[in-house]
Amino acid sequence: MKPACASRPSGADHNKALVSKYFRYILLMSEAQLVSRPLPAPRGSRWLLGLVCALLVLLSLLGEKITLALRYERYGVLHGEYWRLLTAYLVHGSVRHLLLNLAGLGLIASLFARDFRPMQWVAIWATSTLAIDAGFVWFEPQLDWYVGLSGVLHGMLAAGAITWWRTESKPLAIALSAILLGKLAWEQTYGALPLSGDLPVVVNAHLYGAVGGVVAALALWGESQFRARH
Repeated sequence: MKPACASRPSGADHNKALVSKYFRYILLMSEAQLVSRPLPAPRGSRWLLGLVCALLVLLSLLGEKITLALRYERYGVLHGEYWRLLTAYLVHGSVRHLLLNLAGLGLIASLFARDFRPMQWVAIWATSTLAIDAGFVWFEPQLDWYVGLSGVLHGMLAAGAITWWRTESKPLAIALSAILLGKLAWEQTYGALPLSGDLPVVVNAHLYGAVGGVVAALALWGESQFRARH
């Protein structure tokens, strides 16, 4: 009988440990500042958040037929069903999928409560959606269908990260940017994060959404500079 010996960790386990340490370190860098940061959300933003959450839940309750009618489908879009380019981000594949995205939406709304006005949130959403749609149609011919808000959430997070370089302390801006860039880099290299579980994830939607969020934030910054000078 061969003697028992401890098994060496697999490459996947090692990678998971590394990414866990990375995010833990980044979060610890900004923990104190996040705790002390006041978050007075404007009333208009709270109403907008409530309306979006209610719409997401309502569409989920309406069942699979509505999901199929509203999701992104490449064949449908290429044959004139353009509404799918707007509605795909409002429907979800499961209750768990919906709850995860609602949690992400709530977190982002809390983090950037004082950074954007309601119409600016709408602009960020629209630009992120446009970026994802363009990415899907032009660069993802193999993608037959898609649902979910996560790509737009990455756009909102990217817009917030850009804004924090102007409005918050450097350590906080660095921490948020590092988390976002690290996550995107991991997904492009290894696929979805281990935290995603068994949910199918189109990681390029996150990348396209983040690009859209950066564009929106820079456009909003340019607008504010123009207004200040005139």
